[in-house]
Amino acid sequence: MSEAVVSGVDAEKLCSLPVPDYFPAAVVRQADQNIFANMSDKDVRKSLLVEQVPMPELAPDEALIAVMASAINYNTVWTAMFEPVPTFQFLKQMGRGGGWEARHDLPYHIVGSDASGVIVRTGSSVRKWKVGDHVVVSPAYVDEQDPDTHRDGMLGEGQKAWGFETNFGGLAHYAVVRASQLMPKPAALSWEESAVNPLCASTAYRMLVSERGARMKQGDVVLIWGATGGLGAYAVQLTLNGGGIPVGVVNSAAKAEVLRSIGCEAVINREEIEDGDPTLLERPDGWKKMGKVIRSLVGEDPHIVFEHVGRKTFAASVFLARRGGTVITCGSSTGYEHIYDNRYLWMRLKRIIGSHGANLHEQCEVNRLFALGQLVPALSKTYSLDEVGAAARSVQTNQHIGKVGVLCLAPRPGLGVTDPVARERIGEHRLTAFRR
Repeated sequence: MSEAVVSGVDAEKLCSLPVPDYFPAAVVRQADQNIFANMSDKDVRKSLLVEQVPMPELAPDEALIAVMASAINYNTVWTAMFEPVPTFQFLKQMGRGGGWEARHDLPYHIVGSDASGVIVRTGSSVRKWKVGDHVVVSPAYVDEQDPDTHRDGMLGEGQKAWGFETNFGGLAHYAVVRASQLMPKPAALSWEESAVNPLCASTAYRMLVSERGARMKQGDVVLIWGATGGLGAYAVQLTLNGGGIPVGVVNSAAKAEVLRSIGCEAVINREEIEDGDPTLLERPDGWKKMGKVIRSLVGEDPHIVFEHVGRKTFAASVFLARRGGTVITCGSSTGYEHIYDNRYLWMRLKRIIGSHGANLHEQCEVNRLFALGQLVPALSKTYSLDEVGAAARSVQTNQHIGKVGVLCLAPRPGLGVTDPVARERIGEHRLTAFRR
């Protein structure tokens, strides 16, 4: 089956071939969840392993994907560090639900919340997708029987992050997904270029553009922390596309140049602000220094602060947003417990909005932008599945730019483009911006 998928055989042939009994996957083991006890450096290369795992059964509303490429997200780093809690707690909780959910409670966790690939099997209730379709996967795993899901897929109590709070994720040769996670793969993109987008790009879209987020409008100044990271790289593009003014914060001169190359003119290098004091932006004197730099670049304070760093930047974010401005947050990679001066929030009428992932409609809106070439992948480097530990380590230590891709069944980068005319129209110089 795997060789047939790679060679591009038709759907009829794929249907006639048996799926493998076992396949390679990136996993963490329940037995290893205490290996980092008393260690300051929880090196994920020690816990994230590639092993042969048995093929799971397919539920009626699911599809089996032959994964051509996947990507590293910070939730994979958390999983491999067993922090803030071991993800086996999530799998046990799923298992208690019974039925098909019980499959997820295993002594190993197949990780990965992004994927592109080919459908090789569908469950009996899947209607809109068929074997042979080229797809990308939304990481939002929702409960369609929850009433709140029909208000917003991210509000349902059963909503989970696929490959983080569920098993059978995308860093593997095969993955199990619900039909409600599927989207058509953008034809102008390669497998790895398609794989790196869904989680981060849709999260940034919901934060900035969606009616459930900051509702950015033309002319808004948007301060973007980590502007060349997975989330920030898409936030910059979305801000520019929507007529906003991105102010990108990075931590090196090299990243500053990448940011300018994609059209962000106002760039702040934290190294220059901190001047050897890494705690400066956690104090009022650092906030005021940053505010002066922002005003020197764009002439005014931010309407929106795009926040995902957490403890180290959150107090600064609340301070830096203008009177009546918005801090939109989707994560806390440097710590979940935020301390900030509440006077700057209540007395200056600011708002803090929590945002998590994206529902399927928002996901599809973003996927369409990639198909049109109005957004381009933030892919900077691609590893093989056997190198997944090193790939995750690069994200853990913040040595990466943009998104880090992982080839699964795809034998080399650059495969999977089915519309070369559209690719030429978009332009290789734009599609490879983060790889230069």
